[in-house]
Amino acid sequence: MSDEVEYVTPEPPHNAPVTLEEYNAEWPRWYAAEEAKIRAALGDRVVLVEHCGSTSVPGLAAKPLIDVVLVVPDSADEAAYVPALVEAGYYLRVRERGWYEHRLLKGTAPNVNMHVFSAGCAEVERMLAFRDRLRTHDEERAEYERVKRALAVRTWERVQDYADAKTQVVEGIIARALG
Repeated sequence: MSDEVEYVTPEPPHNAPVTLEEYNAEWPRWYAAEEAKIRAALGDRVVLVEHCGSTSVPGLAAKPLIDVVLVVPDSADEAAYVPALVEAGYYLRVRERGWYEHRLLKGTAPNVNMHVFSAGCAEVERMLAFRDRLRTHDEERAEYERVKRALAVRTWERVQDYADAKTQVVEGIIARALG
């Protein structure tokens, strides 16, 4: 099994700083609309759908991007869920067979990153533990925001490079959450 990331659709180079916005009370409503669209498209094929990422944390500055974690019975079985999500307005962006069979689908209005994993995937627990820790620990939310703001002003060839640069603080918060 390859550990390579397969980009199904190309992403243009970013080559700019990352734009963070102050927390927007509309973000939970944006997520709710996306959740309803996903549930309507997939029905009982949804094992779990949750708002994750910075827009899911009240008070945290973020890119205006709704991160969704979607759990399906088998994320490698794209035929079971991708066509319905494409019909609902998303497109398959990334296939990561070597990392929990992760799939990333994108939505464009609003900007959405949908992270798809299989039932029982440990990464889902980590993502939600990080979110929940930031929601309940003001000092860690502030620490994370300081790091985000410091990194956001740099020029990034890819937005993923910005995300990768946050790894140390993210992993520390997750370790304390799962302690």
